[in-house]
Amino acid sequence: MIMKAKFLTLSIVLLALLVCRCDSSKKNSTEILWDKYGVPHIFANEYDELFYSFGWAQMRNHANLMLRLFAQSRGRAAEYYGEQYVDSDKWVHTHNIPQRAKDWLELQKPAFKLYFESFVNGINDYAEKFPKDIDVENQAVLPIKSVDLLTHYQRVIMYHFVTNPRDTQFDPYSIDKNKGSNTWAIGPSKSASGNAMLIINPHLSWGDMFTWFEVQLNCHSLNIYGATLVGSPFIGIGFNDNIGWAHTNNVHDGQDLYKLVLADKGYKWVDNIEPFNKRTVQLKVKQKNGDLNTEEFFIKESIHGPIVREDEKYAYALRVVGQDQPFVFEQYFDMALSKNFDQFEKAVSRLQNPFFTTMYADRNGRIMHLFGGRTPIRPKGDWDWLGTVPGDTPATLWNNTHTYDELPKVIDANSGWLQNANDPPWTTTIPLELNRHDYPSYMSRNFMHFRAQRSARMAYEDQKISFDELLSYKMDTRMELADRLLDDLIPAAMESEDVLLKKSSNILQNWDRCANNDSRGAVLFKEWVDASGFKIDKSELFRIPWNEANPMNTPQGINNLDMAVKTLKTVALEVISKYDSLDVPWGDVYRIIGHDIDLPSNGGPGDPYGIFRVTGYKPIKDNRYAAIGGDSFQAVIEFSNPLKALVSIGYGNASQKNSIHRSDQAEFYSQKKLRPAWRTRIEIERNLIHKEIF
Repeated sequence: MIMKAKFLTLSIVLLALLVCRCDSSKKNSTEILWDKYGVPHIFANEYDELFYSFGWAQMRNHANLMLRLFAQSRGRAAEYYGEQYVDSDKWVHTHNIPQRAKDWLELQKPAFKLYFESFVNGINDYAEKFPKDIDVENQAVLPIKSVDLLTHYQRVIMYHFVTNPRDTQFDPYSIDKNKGSNTWAIGPSKSASGNAMLIINPHLSWGDMFTWFEVQLNCHSLNIYGATLVGSPFIGIGFNDNIGWAHTNNVHDGQDLYKLVLADKGYKWVDNIEPFNKRTVQLKVKQKNGDLNTEEFFIKESIHGPIVREDEKYAYALRVVGQDQPFVFEQYFDMALSKNFDQFEKAVSRLQNPFFTTMYADRNGRIMHLFGGRTPIRPKGDWDWLGTVPGDTPATLWNNTHTYDELPKVIDANSGWLQNANDPPWTTTIPLELNRHDYPSYMSRNFMHFRAQRSARMAYEDQKISFDELLSYKMDTRMELADRLLDDLIPAAMESEDVLLKKSSNILQNWDRCANNDSRGAVLFKEWVDASGFKIDKSELFRIPWNEANPMNTPQGINNLDMAVKTLKTVALEVISKYDSLDVPWGDVYRIIGHDIDLPSNGGPGDPYGIFRVTGYKPIKDNRYAAIGGDSFQAVIEFSNPLKALVSIGYGNASQKNSIHRSDQAEFYSQKKLRPAWRTRIEIERNLIHKEIF
């Protein structure tokens, strides 16, 4: 009996030791392999470990940025940083983001609650281990909680993409210089190799909430390479061995502004006066001496949504899609796991992301363009959905959105190619495969700006596109607008006896019509366009206006040549005055300036110039300009065997002050190059700088 007891005790001890060993092994099973560009390649045995490491990795490269973003999404940034954030906090609370995020969190499946918790645990553990990496003012934001992931997502996607604090009226002709995207999907019939190919190419500001984080996630059957916006626990755009997808900013109308007639402390609704629902939020505001003052912020809500503007007679309520779509992270997780079109379509058809267009390609040669933004099912009537609509009648009130089957999409295009450059879905391929009249008129406007025309032209005119050609197209800086106008302008200016005009004509004649570093004539042309006011919606300036029957080649020519020539003379004098040269190289004026770098830039605003490689700039000293946005995370992929992929982030994969990766990829941008995406263990270890084991 004693022997049996001793044996049982020994067995228990051995079992305990075995369990401890297993737990220890499991604890140390996750690796983060950091390559020389600061990209983490995470290998984990369990998903919770993967997400923990994902949060940790984002903190290593973006700790202070991430904490500041979470602070803003809570609606408490003024409490942490001061009164300059009061308006931001008010925007968050006006749309009830903190409460909706709590509601969304309760709806998540247990597995995803675990993933959220693991992700924020990685954030908090990093902050605890490396407190010196955290700025003093950001310490108060800690700890991060699961709900912060959802407040952050809502603030960025729903209230800075679908709508934003500065723009409550949709204007499809006004394309943000630093906010948009290009994407292509090339099918086997158009591909020189017979393999499908994909371009991933978002254009966003280089910083703040639009900062990309490049990463590889590997666990079980998941092996996804791509990028996410800092603070998000999922890959937003990316590819695995079998499929890939990109997003562009959709031109759908996912918001409406309702004009309410004020009456008796309420608003007119049908034949009655409806009272506002009212909420009060206590805003804490940090003072310069560190004290906290409390301000009461009063919020009014109507049946249409919260009041965002008010005067003596009217209040304006904003209605935004996406508030009933809490499972976006689960959708993207399943997109990343997909191995074929059917699996991907099943995931993306949930439409949990209310904003983005989706472009897709895979190893089987399938390609798709999905007009994926949530679009309200709007009532019939002569309403100005792009302006304001009456808020006193149920005739304008919508509560549902179009289903996946009802949205415009092209699958396996007959042309063999698909493109989107923030143009409506009708021109995703040419000849057109979608008829806009088959869809409600409010679904999308009908236009094709010059960047989209340049995009379509390159794809259309090349019968067979190789991988190297696809890369060159992605970097293309030719100004489509120059091809439409210079054949009129140059001869007219040449006829003048004016010496300066003749010199200007010669420069424009010899210019490569591109915005490359060394392009001479691009500065002169851009300044002339800016002074002339050419835009696609200003049909009176063109000899031939835009025609949807010929969308890729119109508008064309100059309507008032005399005025155009006079403007060229004026602009030429200004260019000489600014730069002491009429043919100053583009890269001398437009620069990439950052942490210990000052490099010549290329590319420019997509519109109205029609540049495919978008770079946005801000003015600096000496009439120069510094790049502040445009091409950000970039990828060119061919589903060959093995898969080919070139990638880069325009600025670098980190924002921490002490990081060497803040701008270490800027030289690639300046030289119009990408770098290999290291995805196999062998490739990663050849370029390994640092390894972390958990």
